[in-house]
Amino acid sequence: MRSHTNRRLRIIAPAAAVAVAALLLTGCTTDSLAAQYRAGTGQNYIAGDGSITEIALDHRGPSIDFAGKTEHGDAVSSKDYAGKVLVVNFWYAGCPPCRVEAPDLETLYKKYQPKQVSFLGVNLYDSASTVLGFAKDHDVTYPSVLDRDTGSVLLAFSGTVPPKATPTTLVIDKKGRVAARILGALPDRSILDTIISSTLAETD
Repeated sequence: MRSHTNRRLRIIAPAAAVAVAALLLTGCTTDSLAAQYRAGTGQNYIAGDGSITEIALDHRGPSIDFAGKTEHGDAVSSKDYAGKVLVVNFWYAGCPPCRVEAPDLETLYKKYQPKQVSFLGVNLYDSASTVLGFAKDHDVTYPSVLDRDTGSVLLAFSGTVPPKATPTTLVIDKKGRVAARILGALPDRSILDTIISSTLAETD
């Protein structure tokens, strides 16, 4: 599999991870937390390690069942995405790299929306009003599950999403199985783009 950044993403079993050096984050923003993150000022923030893991078809685990409510109060569950590719992004409003990658996730959401690819955020710490404010400020139009009170969605993905590794982005295949994981901010939008396209093309 080839990425537009000329980096090779190995297809591996779930127990192994491929460490990929973080690429330079580009773009401009007036967001002070995002600017501090780009400048390397972590403010005691604990980030993911930047690794990218793709899981071969014959090594993927069982489908993941989850349910929750979005910032709009709508019920959502894994059953809503049966037969579709789903991108799940774990985040919270005070997370600097979450702010940095938000425009890239929104761009990919709009690109793949006509192709039956869905995006779902999982907000780990914030209230509905905070999530709605973030969505407005950062032009995010796909929904997020509010997981602060129950932690049920994070628990459903507990074998895949390590504690404190925020953001984490997962690509879920058409059978509801984890096909790929990116720990930390997206190193480059084209990498997630390539993974989504590859997963969408799968026929198994």
